[in-house]
Amino acid sequence: MSTKKSIDLEKSLTDLEEIVEELESGDLPLEKAMKKFEEGIKLTRNCQAALKDAEQKVEILLQSAGGEKLDAFDVDE
Repeated sequence: MSTKKSIDLEKSLTDLEEIVEELESGDLPLEKAMKKFEEGIKLTRNCQAALKDAEQKVEILLQSAGGEKLDAFDVDE
C-alpha cells in the first residue's frame, strides 16, 4: 500500500478543465490568472503521478499473472 495521498483523478481532471476554460477566457486579472495557472500545474502533476502509479500496478498484476510486458505508450502532442 502506498503512503501517498490518493487523489480523485476524475475530479482533478474536471477541475483542470475548468481552470483551462477560465484561463482561455482571458477575463482574469494577471495575479488571479497566475494563481490559477499554478493550481493547474499542481493538478497536472498529481494526475501524472496517479496515472504512473496505476500503470505500475497494472504492470505488476500482468507480471504476477504471467502476462506479457507492457509496450511503451506514446501520446502525440
